[in-house]
Amino acid sequence: MADQLAGKGAARAARRKNEKGNRMENGVRRPGWGTYLILGSVVLISVVPLYYTFLLSSSTAGDIARNPIPSLVPQSHFIENIGRVLSAGIGFWPALLNSILVAVITAVSVVFFSTLAGFSFAKLRFRGRNGLLAFVIGTMAVPTQLGIIPLFILMSKLGWTGKLVAVIVPAMVTAFGVFWMTQYLSEALPYELIEAARVDGCSMIRTFWHVALPAARPAAAMLALFTFVGSWTNFFWPFIVLGSSNPTLPVALQLLQASYFKDLSLIMAGVVLATLPLLVLFALAGRHLVAGIMQGAVKG
Repeated sequence: MADQLAGKGAARAARRKNEKGNRMENGVRRPGWGTYLILGSVVLISVVPLYYTFLLSSSTAGDIARNPIPSLVPQSHFIENIGRVLSAGIGFWPALLNSILVAVITAVSVVFFSTLAGFSFAKLRFRGRNGLLAFVIGTMAVPTQLGIIPLFILMSKLGWTGKLVAVIVPAMVTAFGVFWMTQYLSEALPYELIEAARVDGCSMIRTFWHVALPAARPAAAMLALFTFVGSWTNFFWPFIVLGSSNPTLPVALQLLQASYFKDLSLIMAGVVLATLPLLVLFALAGRHLVAGIMQGAVKG
Protein backbone atom coordinates (compact mmCIF):
# COMPACT_ATOMS: atom_id res chain seq x y z
CA MET A 1 0.00 0.00 0.00
CA ALA A 2 2.82 2.37 0.90
CA ASP A 3 4.59 1.52 -2.36
CA GLN A 4 1.44 2.27 -4.31
CA LEU A 5 1.04 5.65 -2.58
CA ALA A 6 4.70 6.39 -3.17
CA GLY A 7 4.26 5.50 -6.83
CA LYS A 8 1.25 7.79 -7.18
CA GLY A 9 3.11 10.62 -5.45
CA ALA A 10 6.12 10.15 -7.72
CA ALA A 11 3.84 10.18 -10.76
CA ARG A 12 2.18 13.43 -9.62
CA ALA A 13 5.60 15.02 -8.99
CA ALA A 14 6.81 13.95 -12.41
CA ARG A 15 3.64 15.31 -14.02
CA ARG A 16 4.04 18.67 -12.28
CA LYS A 17 7.67 18.76 -13.37
CA ASN A 18 6.70 18.08 -16.97
CA GLU A 19 4.03 20.78 -16.88
CA LYS A 20 6.54 23.24 -15.48
CA GLY A 21 9.00 22.26 -18.18
CA ASN A 22 6.34 22.80 -20.84
CA ARG A 23 5.75 26.31 -19.51
CA MET A 24 9.48 27.05 -19.81
CA GLU A 25 10.84 27.24 -23.34
CA ASN A 26 14.32 28.56 -24.03
CA GLY A 27 14.49 29.99 -20.53
CA VAL A 28 11.32 32.05 -21.02
CA ARG A 29 8.20 31.23 -19.05
CA ARG A 30 5.07 30.84 -21.10
CA PRO A 31 2.15 33.03 -19.98
CA GLY A 32 -0.56 31.34 -17.98
CA TRP A 33 -4.33 31.68 -18.11
CA GLY A 34 -4.25 34.70 -15.79
CA THR A 35 -2.11 36.65 -18.25
CA TYR A 36 -4.44 35.85 -21.11
CA LEU A 37 -7.44 36.83 -18.98
CA ILE A 38 -5.94 40.24 -18.21
CA LEU A 39 -4.94 40.83 -21.83
CA GLY A 40 -8.37 39.74 -23.03
CA SER A 41 -10.04 42.16 -20.61
CA VAL A 42 -7.84 45.03 -21.81
CA VAL A 43 -8.63 44.23 -25.45
CA LEU A 44 -12.34 44.05 -24.69
CA ILE A 45 -12.32 47.39 -22.87
CA SER A 46 -10.47 48.96 -25.80
CA VAL A 47 -12.75 47.50 -28.47
CA VAL A 48 -16.10 48.31 -26.87
CA PRO A 49 -15.98 52.11 -27.53
CA LEU A 50 -14.98 51.52 -31.16
CA TYR A 51 -17.75 49.02 -31.67
CA TYR A 52 -20.28 51.31 -29.99
CA THR A 53 -19.21 54.10 -32.35
CA PHE A 54 -19.75 51.76 -35.29
CA LEU A 55 -23.20 50.82 -33.99
CA LEU A 56 -24.21 54.49 -33.78
CA SER A 57 -22.82 55.19 -37.25
CA SER A 58 -24.97 52.38 -38.69
CA SER A 59 -28.17 53.72 -37.12
CA THR A 60 -30.33 56.76 -37.79
CA ALA A 61 -30.86 59.90 -35.72
CA GLY A 62 -34.42 58.81 -34.92
CA ASP A 63 -33.34 55.38 -33.70
CA ILE A 64 -30.66 56.89 -31.49
CA ALA A 65 -33.12 59.41 -30.05
CA ARG A 66 -35.51 56.60 -29.12
CA ASN A 67 -32.80 54.28 -27.83
CA PRO A 68 -29.35 55.77 -27.08
CA ILE A 69 -27.98 52.24 -26.66
CA PRO A 70 -28.82 50.47 -29.92
CA SER A 71 -28.89 46.74 -30.44
CA LEU A 72 -25.62 44.87 -30.53
CA VAL A 73 -26.19 44.06 -34.20
CA PRO A 74 -25.17 46.83 -36.66
CA GLN A 75 -27.99 48.35 -38.69
CA SER A 76 -28.07 48.87 -42.45
CA HIS A 77 -27.46 52.64 -42.63
CA PHE A 78 -23.65 52.70 -42.36
CA ILE A 79 -22.90 53.17 -46.08
CA GLU A 80 -25.67 55.77 -46.29
CA ASN A 81 -24.19 57.74 -43.39
CA ILE A 82 -20.70 57.53 -44.89
CA GLY A 83 -22.09 59.01 -48.11
CA ARG A 84 -23.74 61.79 -46.14
CA VAL A 85 -20.40 62.65 -44.50
CA LEU A 86 -18.58 62.79 -47.83
CA SER A 87 -21.29 64.99 -49.35
CA ALA A 88 -21.86 67.22 -46.31
CA GLY A 89 -19.84 70.13 -47.70
CA ILE A 90 -17.16 70.06 -44.99
CA GLY A 91 -14.30 69.47 -47.45
CA PHE A 92 -13.57 65.96 -46.26
CA TRP A 93 -10.92 65.04 -48.85
CA PRO A 94 -8.86 68.27 -48.55
CA ALA A 95 -9.05 67.92 -44.74
CA LEU A 96 -7.89 64.31 -45.01
CA LEU A 97 -4.94 65.38 -47.16
CA ASN A 98 -4.08 68.14 -44.67
CA SER A 99 -4.12 65.65 -41.79
CA ILE A 100 -1.86 63.25 -43.70
CA LEU A 101 0.64 66.01 -44.52
CA VAL A 102 0.71 67.35 -40.96
CA ALA A 103 0.96 63.91 -39.32
CA VAL A 104 3.67 62.55 -41.64
CA ILE A 105 5.87 65.66 -41.61
CA THR A 106 5.51 66.05 -37.86
CA ALA A 107 6.32 62.40 -37.17
CA VAL A 108 9.45 62.47 -39.37
CA SER A 109 10.73 65.74 -37.94
CA VAL A 110 10.09 64.73 -34.32
CA VAL A 111 11.95 61.44 -34.82
CA PHE A 112 14.93 63.11 -36.49
CA PHE A 113 15.37 66.07 -34.14
CA SER A 114 14.55 64.08 -31.00
CA THR A 115 17.06 61.39 -31.95
CA LEU A 116 19.67 64.04 -32.68
CA ALA A 117 19.08 65.74 -29.35
CA GLY A 118 18.87 62.40 -27.53
CA PHE A 119 22.21 61.34 -28.99
CA SER A 120 23.78 64.61 -27.83
CA PHE A 121 22.39 64.35 -24.31
CA ALA A 122 23.14 60.63 -23.95
CA LYS A 123 26.62 60.31 -25.43
CA LEU A 124 28.26 63.72 -25.75
CA ARG A 125 29.94 65.58 -22.93
CA PHE A 126 29.41 69.35 -22.83
CA ARG A 127 28.97 71.99 -20.15
CA GLY A 128 25.45 72.39 -18.83
CA ARG A 129 24.21 69.12 -20.30
CA ASN A 130 22.31 67.94 -17.23
CA GLY A 131 20.77 71.34 -16.56
CA LEU A 132 19.63 71.73 -20.15
CA LEU A 133 18.11 68.25 -20.17
CA ALA A 134 16.31 69.00 -16.90
CA PHE A 135 14.95 72.21 -18.43
CA VAL A 136 13.68 70.34 -21.51
CA ILE A 137 11.97 67.74 -19.33
CA GLY A 138 10.55 70.48 -17.11
CA THR A 139 8.72 72.03 -20.06
CA MET A 140 6.52 68.93 -20.10
CA ALA A 141 4.94 70.18 -16.85
CA VAL A 142 3.71 73.40 -18.51
CA PRO A 143 0.13 73.05 -19.83
CA THR A 144 -0.20 73.56 -23.56
CA GLN A 145 -3.04 76.03 -23.07
CA LEU A 146 -0.72 78.54 -21.36
CA GLY A 147 1.31 79.01 -24.53
CA ILE A 148 -1.58 79.26 -26.98
CA ILE A 149 -2.01 83.05 -26.85
CA PRO A 150 1.66 84.02 -27.40
CA LEU A 151 1.98 81.27 -30.01
CA PHE A 152 -1.05 82.56 -31.88
CA ILE A 153 0.31 86.12 -31.75
CA LEU A 154 3.60 84.87 -33.18
CA MET A 155 1.86 82.96 -35.97
CA SER A 156 -0.21 86.04 -36.76
CA LYS A 157 2.85 88.28 -37.02
CA LEU A 158 4.51 85.73 -39.30
CA GLY A 159 1.41 85.61 -41.47
CA TRP A 160 0.95 81.87 -40.93
CA THR A 161 -2.59 81.84 -39.58
CA GLY A 162 -4.79 79.62 -41.69
CA LYS A 163 -1.77 77.75 -43.08
CA LEU A 164 -0.56 74.24 -42.28
CA VAL A 165 2.91 75.53 -41.48
CA ALA A 166 1.46 77.06 -38.30
CA VAL A 167 0.56 73.55 -37.12
CA ILE A 168 3.70 71.78 -38.34
CA VAL A 169 6.51 74.08 -37.14
CA PRO A 170 5.58 74.25 -33.41
CA ALA A 171 5.35 70.43 -33.32
CA MET A 172 8.59 69.59 -35.13
CA VAL A 173 10.27 68.52 -31.89
CA THR A 174 8.81 67.60 -28.52
CA ALA A 175 10.23 67.40 -25.01
CA PHE A 176 8.85 63.90 -24.61
CA GLY A 177 10.61 62.80 -27.79
CA VAL A 178 13.94 64.17 -26.56
CA PHE A 179 13.51 62.46 -23.19
CA TRP A 180 12.44 59.18 -24.81
CA MET A 181 15.40 59.02 -27.19
CA THR A 182 17.88 60.14 -24.52
CA GLN A 183 16.84 57.34 -22.20
CA TYR A 184 16.95 54.76 -24.97
CA LEU A 185 20.29 55.74 -26.48
CA SER A 186 21.98 55.97 -23.10
CA GLU A 187 21.44 52.21 -22.71
CA ALA A 188 21.27 50.87 -26.26
CA LEU A 189 24.28 52.62 -27.80
CA PRO A 190 27.70 51.60 -26.41
CA TYR A 191 30.51 54.15 -26.34
CA GLU A 192 32.72 51.59 -28.11
CA LEU A 193 30.71 51.92 -31.32
CA ILE A 194 31.07 55.70 -31.27
CA GLU A 195 34.80 55.48 -30.62
CA ALA A 196 35.22 52.91 -33.41
CA ALA A 197 33.41 55.21 -35.83
CA ARG A 198 35.58 58.17 -34.84
CA VAL A 199 38.74 56.06 -35.25
CA ASP A 200 37.57 55.16 -38.77
CA GLY A 201 37.41 58.86 -39.57
CA CYS A 202 33.69 59.55 -39.25
CA SER A 203 32.65 63.05 -38.30
CA MET A 204 30.12 63.51 -35.53
CA ILE A 205 27.27 63.89 -38.05
CA ARG A 206 28.28 60.71 -39.88
CA THR A 207 28.59 58.91 -36.56
CA PHE A 208 25.06 59.96 -35.72
CA TRP A 209 23.72 58.96 -39.14
CA HIS A 210 25.46 55.60 -39.48
CA VAL A 211 25.74 54.48 -35.85
CA ALA A 212 23.26 56.25 -33.55
CA LEU A 213 20.28 56.39 -35.90
CA PRO A 214 20.28 52.64 -36.74
CA ALA A 215 20.70 51.78 -33.05
CA ALA A 216 17.71 54.00 -32.19
CA ARG A 217 15.43 52.45 -34.81
CA PRO A 218 13.12 50.51 -32.42
CA ALA A 219 12.51 53.51 -30.14
CA ALA A 220 12.25 55.81 -33.16
CA ALA A 221 9.52 53.60 -34.64
CA MET A 222 7.46 53.82 -31.47
CA LEU A 223 8.02 57.57 -31.23
CA ALA A 224 6.95 58.01 -34.85
CA LEU A 225 3.77 56.04 -34.22
CA PHE A 226 2.86 58.00 -31.09
CA THR A 227 3.60 61.31 -32.80
CA PHE A 228 1.57 60.38 -35.87
CA VAL A 229 -1.44 59.43 -33.75
CA GLY A 230 -1.10 62.59 -31.65
CA SER A 231 -0.95 64.82 -34.73
CA TRP A 232 -3.80 62.98 -36.43
CA THR A 233 -6.14 63.42 -33.47
CA ASN A 234 -5.01 66.92 -32.48
CA PHE A 235 -7.95 69.31 -32.43
CA PHE A 236 -7.24 72.21 -30.09
CA TRP A 237 -4.41 74.09 -31.82
CA PRO A 238 -5.51 73.41 -35.45
CA PHE A 239 -9.02 74.59 -34.56
CA ILE A 240 -7.60 77.90 -33.30
CA VAL A 241 -4.98 78.66 -35.94
CA LEU A 242 -6.59 77.07 -39.01
CA GLY A 243 -10.32 77.44 -38.40
CA SER A 244 -12.72 76.23 -41.05
CA SER A 245 -10.86 77.77 -44.00
CA ASN A 246 -8.13 75.12 -44.25
CA PRO A 247 -8.96 72.51 -41.61
CA THR A 248 -7.45 69.20 -40.66
CA LEU A 249 -9.77 66.21 -40.38
CA PRO A 250 -10.78 66.59 -36.69
CA VAL A 251 -11.60 70.26 -37.28
CA ALA A 252 -13.61 69.43 -40.39
CA LEU A 253 -15.60 66.78 -38.57
CA GLN A 254 -16.53 69.37 -35.95
CA LEU A 255 -18.45 71.16 -38.71
CA LEU A 256 -20.88 68.23 -38.84
CA GLN A 257 -22.47 69.47 -35.62
CA ALA A 258 -25.41 71.80 -36.18
CA SER A 259 -26.25 74.63 -33.82
CA TYR A 260 -29.46 73.21 -32.37
CA PHE A 261 -29.45 69.57 -33.46
CA LYS A 262 -26.71 66.96 -33.46
CA ASP A 263 -27.13 64.02 -35.78
CA LEU A 264 -25.10 61.45 -33.85
CA SER A 265 -25.30 58.91 -36.64
CA LEU A 266 -23.68 61.40 -39.03
CA ILE A 267 -21.05 62.49 -36.49
CA MET A 268 -20.15 58.92 -35.55
CA ALA A 269 -19.83 57.99 -39.22
CA GLY A 270 -17.30 60.78 -39.56
CA VAL A 271 -15.47 59.52 -36.48
CA VAL A 272 -15.28 56.04 -38.01
CA LEU A 273 -13.85 57.49 -41.22
CA ALA A 274 -11.23 59.42 -39.22
CA THR A 275 -10.32 56.32 -37.19
CA LEU A 276 -9.95 53.90 -40.10
CA PRO A 277 -6.50 55.19 -41.22
CA LEU A 278 -5.16 54.71 -37.68
CA LEU A 279 -6.53 51.16 -37.52
CA VAL A 280 -4.93 50.36 -40.88
CA LEU A 281 -1.64 51.83 -39.68
CA PHE A 282 -1.66 49.71 -36.52
CA ALA A 283 -2.62 46.60 -38.50
CA LEU A 284 0.23 47.07 -40.97
CA ALA A 285 2.96 48.31 -38.63
CA GLY A 286 2.04 46.76 -35.29
CA ARG A 287 3.91 43.48 -35.74
CA HIS A 288 7.03 45.22 -37.07
CA LEU A 289 7.00 47.71 -34.21
CA VAL A 290 6.74 44.98 -31.58
CA ALA A 291 9.51 42.99 -33.29
CA GLY A 292 11.73 46.07 -33.33
CA ILE A 293 11.10 46.79 -29.67
CA MET A 294 11.87 43.20 -28.68
CA GLN A 295 15.02 43.19 -30.78
CA GLY A 296 16.19 46.42 -29.20
CA ALA A 297 15.44 45.08 -25.71
CA VAL A 298 17.44 41.92 -26.34
CA LYS A 299 20.38 43.86 -27.76
CA GLY A 300 20.25 46.31 -24.87
